[in-house]
Amino acid sequence: MSHTQWCLDALFTNEAQLDDALKEASQRAQSFESMLKGNLKNIRASDFLESLQAYEGILELLGRVMTYAFLRFAKDANEGGFLAKYQQATTLVHEKILFFELEFNRLPKATQNQFIEHAKPYQYYLESLQEAKPHQLSQKEERILLKKSNTSASAFSRLFDEHFSRLQFVFDGKKLSEEKVLSLLHDPSRDVRQKAATALSKGLKPHQPLLAYIFNMIKQDHATECELRGYKTPEEPRHKDNKISQKSVDALVSAAESRFDLVQEYYEAKRHLLGFETLYDYDRYAPLGSEEETYTYEDSCKIVLHAFERFSPRFAQITQDAFAQGWVDVYPQKGKRGGAFSHPATPSAHPYVLLNHTDRRRDVFTLAHEMGHAIHQYLSNGVGYLNGDTPLTTAETASVFAEMLVFDAIKEGLEGEQRQQLLAGKIEDIFATLYRQINFTTFERRVHAHEGELSLETFNHYWKEESARMFGTSVTLTKQYEMWWSYIPHFIHSPFYCYAYSYGQLLVLALYGLYKRGTCKDFVSRYNAFLSAGGSKSPKELVALFGFDIDDEAFWQIGLEEVEALVQEFKGGVNASRIS
Repeated sequence: MSHTQWCLDALFTNEAQLDDALKEASQRAQSFESMLKGNLKNIRASDFLESLQAYEGILELLGRVMTYAFLRFAKDANEGGFLAKYQQATTLVHEKILFFELEFNRLPKATQNQFIEHAKPYQYYLESLQEAKPHQLSQKEERILLKKSNTSASAFSRLFDEHFSRLQFVFDGKKLSEEKVLSLLHDPSRDVRQKAATALSKGLKPHQPLLAYIFNMIKQDHATECELRGYKTPEEPRHKDNKISQKSVDALVSAAESRFDLVQEYYEAKRHLLGFETLYDYDRYAPLGSEEETYTYEDSCKIVLHAFERFSPRFAQITQDAFAQGWVDVYPQKGKRGGAFSHPATPSAHPYVLLNHTDRRRDVFTLAHEMGHAIHQYLSNGVGYLNGDTPLTTAETASVFAEMLVFDAIKEGLEGEQRQQLLAGKIEDIFATLYRQINFTTFERRVHAHEGELSLETFNHYWKEESARMFGTSVTLTKQYEMWWSYIPHFIHSPFYCYAYSYGQLLVLALYGLYKRGTCKDFVSRYNAFLSAGGSKSPKELVALFGFDIDDEAFWQIGLEEVEALVQEFKGGVNASRIS
């Protein structure tokens, strides 16, 4: 039915092709620089679109090269040298075209507007460039930062990935990968869960000094760049990239924190169902039953396809193509990156999805999540490379919406205890996507606000204190839990990334409620337009397609009301039975 490993032929079939593409990109960049550097102000407005498309073509070619190199590295950490080789080579090409955006922003505003008028498909991209002007440096300074980029934050990010890909955790005498030991925290046996938590903690502890050092270097590098570019806060550049305001993010954080009571209500109810006197951190994902059902990858594919088909045959066809054509790398293996992602690649190829499928029910939802991303990325290919870069705030919408489609499809066929188990799993997924990511964000705020380097004790203290605010007295956090910040990759790869998950979760709950109520007759076509626009429009414009205003603080309450409804539905079944 499907391939279980990537086929990278959509990018390149061999390294000779890869090198030829890099050579072509370099030649095109050289020609582009010779023709336009220092001369952008002299070209006719009617010729600007052609110049912009030439620039985009070079970037897309470089994107193909780096996608191939990155995917090789994600599959096998031993390919770090291969990745570094092409990072350095593409940086040299980027240097040649670095002038373009900088020179555009130095043009008189009237000239810029004339250029935009003749390049309407790129209007939002160009207007975003204008907004970025206060944070751009001179070309010489930008060149220095570009040259240093491979040995600054990205180098520590690579070190983090390589180091974690080699870590193994001893469980019952066996050495397990991070993914496998984390999956055991969902085991029906409390003894297994406790042992898994201990194995994870013991495995992390000797590496914490290195992991803390990496985080401290990421923090310092980020602070330096913010200072150089004139950002007022460490999170401001992320908000600029996400095309939303600090006010909107603060409203999101405040709204989520105001309903931590829902988290506490749920875990109190779960503790009662499990019959425990105390619910510990390693009990959070305990299944409500003696045995969790196994879902093979083939099972997961069938469930996801069925759910997508009911919503949109187009979505199902894209997903079927992904399974059949080697878009997905499925199973954990030595050296492979942990977690899951969907890489957009370039419009001339297709997305690539990484999984670490361990036959758990949560893997079904992970597949749905990443295929939601892939569908979004594939549909947005139509707006081109520059317009396809979607802000995180809307990028997470497609993935979480896909999870909701699968949840409803599975839920319809279940009753009683099985339905309650599924409901619990979904609520916990929502908590992980919503509340836990808010915890991550407030933890990051404290880390980045800390003056100087943080000690291990300070990292651990901030982490446990922020977590305790969410759980209250409903979950008892063990001593070993305090070090679990150190395996979260987003803190290293993308500072202040995590609130976008919360943003996407609440947005999806509002949109999904609209879809389920049937009050928007052309919902599917609007949603298709939403995804197909990629990053060519602002999040505010895209959400307005459904009649919502993201700047309205009351907007966030719509999603939180949906969370409350799910928790109340779950609590309604608590008195029906006590599951031992």
